[in-house]
Amino acid sequence: MGISILFISLFFFLIIGVPVAVSLGLASLIFILLEGMPDLIVLHNMINGVNSFPLIAVPCFILAGHLMNEAGITDRIFAFARACVGWLHGGLGHVNIGASVIFAGMSGAAVADAGGLGSIEIKAMRDSGYDDSFSVGVTAASSTIGPIIPPSLPLIVYGVIADASIGQLFAAGIVPGLLMALSLMLMVSWYSRKNGYPRDGSFLISRLYQTFIHAFAPLMTPVIIVGGILFGIFTPTEAAIAAVAYSMFLGLVIYKTLTWRSLLKVSVDTVETTASILMIIAASAVFAWILTANQVAQGFADFLLALSDNKIVLLLIITLLILFIGCFMETLAAITILVPVLLPVVTQLGISPVHFGIILILNLMLGLLTPPVGMVLYVLAKVANVPFERCVVATAPFLIPLVTVLMLLTFLPGLSMWLPSVIYQP
Repeated sequence: MGISILFISLFFFLIIGVPVAVSLGLASLIFILLEGMPDLIVLHNMINGVNSFPLIAVPCFILAGHLMNEAGITDRIFAFARACVGWLHGGLGHVNIGASVIFAGMSGAAVADAGGLGSIEIKAMRDSGYDDSFSVGVTAASSTIGPIIPPSLPLIVYGVIADASIGQLFAAGIVPGLLMALSLMLMVSWYSRKNGYPRDGSFLISRLYQTFIHAFAPLMTPVIIVGGILFGIFTPTEAAIAAVAYSMFLGLVIYKTLTWRSLLKVSVDTVETTASILMIIAASAVFAWILTANQVAQGFADFLLALSDNKIVLLLIITLLILFIGCFMETLAAITILVPVLLPVVTQLGISPVHFGIILILNLMLGLLTPPVGMVLYVLAKVANVPFERCVVATAPFLIPLVTVLMLLTFLPGLSMWLPSVIYQP
């Protein structure tokens, strides 16, 4: 009965618009008071939930992303991507995807990609004659690459909750992120030929060289972050600190585009974003403790395993469940609620927590492109100044390649687990 009240109260608070962190905390507090437990349990678990060294990486990567945006580095990235792939049919669509892949190695968040690169990409595509539906659709879809390719804020949070290696999660995200980019580029090629979209000029070695030199310093950011982690030079947390230091070096010393006023602005933005993330994690720690103490996860695992003993069928059920919840819940909140419940199930199925982490995050990224939550769609509706409903329709075709990649990753674990197995050999 108590667990029923816990979930009913949680969804009630979410439906009436109470913030996710507050909803989780209130639902947990109601359960604890009804069960006659000491209310200090809430504070104790909240503190333990955020008392984690890897979580230091969260504000650092957020700050690094803000610094890159404020320093005007996104323009250099876009110009380099344009020189690389702009000569293909539907050139700026491919540029859009390529820039997202590069920016993914700096920001680690889909909303940051959509907000930072989105305004540049959509304006350039409009100026070149692309219709808004295509521009918004490809921008929204490509922004989901950010949380898959390292560094990734959702993967850090997942790693902390699931007690999985963040380094292995980062390594596991590289191939899936590139597969997402490839599938979207194939979609753009087909769409462009069908609608007669032009090439964005010819391929010129001189132009590629010039834009590469212009963007060389920013392009070194993902090399420093990802390379440093994969080759054991520093941990993911230390990599986040290195990213901040390097971003400030670029903005203050190399390009001199950062001012004290802009530093204050990005610091305030970082504090606000970090506070909301840590509040969700703290509140979810109490929620997860209740689920664990009452063996809800084990009960759910037994229920699913009773439905079928076929691994493929169970994976499909879990995938559909995550997709459904992702449509209605913000990514970090969904991670904190789903991981304690689903991880025991996939573990019994013999699925690696690292592999499941990639499946889970990609599932939830699709939720960012679907109503009613669809945070990326809301951001792009504002950036592009088009109705939210039109963003939904424009993005729908680009879900096809992303769902295809999701299915491949789900049933071919080697695609995500190959690189971690090579780098982190026992």
